[in-house]
Amino acid sequence: MLKPKKAILARKIGMTQVFADNGELVPVTVLEAGPCVVVQKKTVENDGYAAVKVGFKEARVNARGNVYLNKPDRGQFDKAGVAYKKYLREFRFEDCDQYEVGATIDAGIFEAGEKVDITGTSKGKGYAGVIKRYGFGRGPETHGSKHHRALGSMGPGTTPARVRKGKPMSGRMGGEQVTTQNLQVVRVDAERNLILVKGAVPGPKGKMVSIKNTTKNK
Repeated sequence: MLKPKKAILARKIGMTQVFADNGELVPVTVLEAGPCVVVQKKTVENDGYAAVKVGFKEARVNARGNVYLNKPDRGQFDKAGVAYKKYLREFRFEDCDQYEVGATIDAGIFEAGEKVDITGTSKGKGYAGVIKRYGFGRGPETHGSKHHRALGSMGPGTTPARVRKGKPMSGRMGGEQVTTQNLQVVRVDAERNLILVKGAVPGPKGKMVSIKNTTKNK
């Protein structure tokens, strides 16, 4: 499995458009990237693999001063000596030795023109039929027809005499982990921790995504 050289957690703010240097109008997604703090550094000797665990966004605190984190997560932050964060994710980098516990990862690790892969959770659509979910065609619209948006034939009855696995049927749509590859970084504002990426990014506004340098062959 190819491992990224650098990555960061970000929050999807929304979409807008900017003008390139040649005057071209470019649709972009605005991402609030970091700053992330390194909470734990995993090694092959202790954990069986090398990885870096990072935290992102300040954790919520209630009126009594209690933080909205479970005890195991609080223990990780206490051990690292860093502030409590809302999100905790793990990245397996090519070279984990370049990161130390307590170090900060910000939007400045990326540059304009770079290609990145962005992973997020797609928008949930609820229970959907085969027309919306898979793009099936409708049945006859003529008078007397009782087949309009239904699935239709489920397959041969004698052989294999069952519904094959993977048969496109109605069911829950969306709410799945999706990775969009080879997106171009248009602009980076390290001071405001903003990254503008060309095109659309998985997930609704306000949700967390992970940004990694692309693993596709250029």
